Amino acid sequence: MNLDHIDCTSPLLPPLEEFLGRQARLDAALEDVDAALFFSARSIFYLTGCALSQTERPVVLIHVLGKENLLFVPRMEREHVELTVKGCRAVCYEEYPGEIHPMRQLGALLKDLGVSAAAADGDGYASSWGYRGPALSQVCPALRLTWIPHVVPLLRQIKSPFELMLMRESSKWSNLAHVLLKKYTRPGLSELEICQRASTEAASAMLATFGPHYRMSGMDRDGVRAVFRGQVGKNAALPHAVVINAVCRPGDGIITGTNAYIQGYFTEMERVLFVGEPSPAQIRYYELALEAQRTAFSVIKPGIRCSEVDREMRRFYRENGIEALWRHHTGHAIGTEGHETPFFDVGDDTVLQPGMCMTVEPGLYVEEMGGFRVSDTLHITETGLEQLTCFPKDLASIVCT
Repeated sequence: MNLDHIDCTSPLLPPLEEFLGRQARLDAALEDVDAALFFSARSIFYLTGCALSQTERPVVLIHVLGKENLLFVPRMEREHVELTVKGCRAVCYEEYPGEIHPMRQLGALLKDLGVSAAAADGDGYASSWGYRGPALSQVCPALRLTWIPHVVPLLRQIKSPFELMLMRESSKWSNLAHVLLKKYTRPGLSELEICQRASTEAASAMLATFGPHYRMSGMDRDGVRAVFRGQVGKNAALPHAVVINAVCRPGDGIITGTNAYIQGYFTEMERVLFVGEPSPAQIRYYELALEAQRTAFSVIKPGIRCSEVDREMRRFYRENGIEALWRHHTGHAIGTEGHETPFFDVGDDTVLQPGMCMTVEPGLYVEEMGGFRVSDTLHITETGLEQLTCFPKDLASIVCT
């Protein structure tokens, strides 16, 4: 196979050592098994860098401890794996559903490999694309199985120096996207034309800067995204509104969101923009939202439980008489997915550790007026926190005139 056209020198491409380190951490978390099986696309991407379009065709990572990694894929993906994935051997089945179902072929492969005890993140493949098939436990009745659905999500909580580099890079381009959102937000323009223009211009600048060093990961969206997500004017009182192509009008408050995707990693930044000068009531609620976020920042440090942060946030709402404006927990981990574990929630007692990346996004939602949510992504350090996202929050920086 000719690999000449694959650029392996890019500083944005994870080196093989990054994946070997992740696999070593996985091995340390496993006991008394010969292999670990992963059906989750996100786990496969994290452990190998493999990003395949998972449809009705099963894709399985077989990590044989101390020996090798095999990617069990349909024949159509063999060259893709060989060209783009380091440290894995492709083992193919012809097609799904085929004369012999891929899951049964997987069972035969595990037997040939001599696997008698395995850990797996699920009892088989699952897809919303019309897939049907037997469970892993059905095709391997003699295989001693241990279920590990949460092992890789737990490993992903602590970001490596390489992952942090990607997330810091993401924050820079997310900031540019927000600069452009503010620049193009004007009365009479629709959210789609504003957001599309900002997204495209920011993505073009990023691509021009990286040049041949930028490689799309294949996971989720790539490039830069700048959105209002329908949170315009009174509709911003809905925390997870959807795009309605709202037209901006004088006096509207808008909740924004920007992300930049760098090799599958990204940060989250949300701000409030005002179309023209805000009213005294809008300023009051906005300042309360800022104070809420500062309150959360003041208690976040290594050794603190996530639940403690959310309890402090709820105390703030209670003491300021705004409990009725509360809608959601204080934040969540982020990295290769928009929401990762752990969560700043009273029900999550996870202890914060250095290397975790968390969003802090308290919000106030006022019916008939709008929403006031400010979100930043933080890196938990040995001594406190590092704020990765950085667009300013003072009124002069968020009023569109």
